[in-house]
Amino acid sequence: MAPYESDDSTTGVTGTTAGEADDLRSGRRTAARYVVPVAVVGVAAATIGLVPALASSGDPDLPKITAQQLIDRIAQSDVEQLSGTVKITTDLGLPDLGGLESGLLSGATGGSGSAGGGSSADPSAKLTELASGTHTLRVATDGPDRQKLSLLESAAEYSVIHDGKDVWGYDSKSNEVYHSTADDSAAKGDRREEPVPATPKGLTEEALKSVDATTSVTVDGTMQVAGRDAYKLLVKPKQSGSTVGTISVAVDAKTGLPLKFTLTPAGGGAAVVDAGFTRISFAKPAASTFDFTPPKGAKVTEGDDHGQGRESGKSRDDSAKGDKGAKGAQGLEGFPGLSGLAGSEGAGDSKVIGEGWTSIAAFDSGSKSGLPTGSADGAAGAAGDLGGFLGSLGDKVTGKFGSGTVFSTRLVNALITDDGKVYVGAVTKGALVKAADADH
Repeated sequence: MAPYESDDSTTGVTGTTAGEADDLRSGRRTAARYVVPVAVVGVAAATIGLVPALASSGDPDLPKITAQQLIDRIAQSDVEQLSGTVKITTDLGLPDLGGLESGLLSGATGGSGSAGGGSSADPSAKLTELASGTHTLRVATDGPDRQKLSLLESAAEYSVIHDGKDVWGYDSKSNEVYHSTADDSAAKGDRREEPVPATPKGLTEEALKSVDATTSVTVDGTMQVAGRDAYKLLVKPKQSGSTVGTISVAVDAKTGLPLKFTLTPAGGGAAVVDAGFTRISFAKPAASTFDFTPPKGAKVTEGDDHGQGRESGKSRDDSAKGDKGAKGAQGLEGFPGLSGLAGSEGAGDSKVIGEGWTSIAAFDSGSKSGLPTGSADGAAGAAGDLGGFLGSLGDKVTGKFGSGTVFSTRLVNALITDDGKVYVGAVTKGALVKAADADH
């Protein structure tokens, strides 16, 4: 019999009593472990997921387990050595804009190309390419201080290598190198939000941060992933108004490591993104895997301890430093790349409206003429591009707040009112309008 649990508790987590809720949250906080480089910036894909596998008679017969036990197994997973291949296919439902969508997502989440001094090897810019299309990643890890992620392209390869204190990004196509120090900010007591990795484990840990009384969690049978027996953990919002349909995670039965992460939208259809291992080994990777020396003739850009870049030889004081603003809504923090939307520098005062999966980040764009405008560089340039994008493709809406424009993807919606207020979340258009009405 496929293992599952169906008794909902008051916490919203199947098989979890109210008294166990605190332990569950504590377990989630300890779940983060060493899968990919600390410099890897998450894709706006708060949205990364997989099409759920269909059950069949070939599914492995595993011992029964509760949702609480499976979440504990994820939290206690001690896998520190692995290598493998991950395939990701992302479908946010954005039109083909010749790469503009990736630029907008990068700018909106604080990962514009300028952050690396314009270097094509800067992870915060390069890895936004994962926001659309199909990509193949090679990953390797050997403990907390050595990881490597490579994005394989048709005629080139992009890699991020974390080896001790050094984090390297290398773009073979442009022969550019980005270098930063992994623990500078930690040594100074800077607890900035860590970048989110685009792997099943990292995505699962982020999603589980949103598990609370507004969430239903069950075990939904078994499956095989990359030749490994796995349990299926199913996470669903209980609230109406969320654009998140289901999150399905395939958890390795032996190690507790998430092997696949699936997010499908409430509107139905294909998953927003498919992300899962197609090959995995738990053998220790060769030490040479993490060796890197800038190739002869490569342009090297140095990053400061906040991940921003300067060409080699320039003073750190010449680079902008730090991030300002409050964190985003819980519903956004649970997804890669979105939590910074409400806390972008220059966004003004920000706040959270609502709770759980229907929480909405609200802030003032600084523009009293509706859609944001700005110069052609940095955050202001990103705001200007976003304004033009919304103006041409958004839907006009009205309410007690007046009028505004809604920009939609298959998961994330954003409302910009004519008086410059911004409301964004993984919620429906109606929920945004209701929040704007209540806020005015």
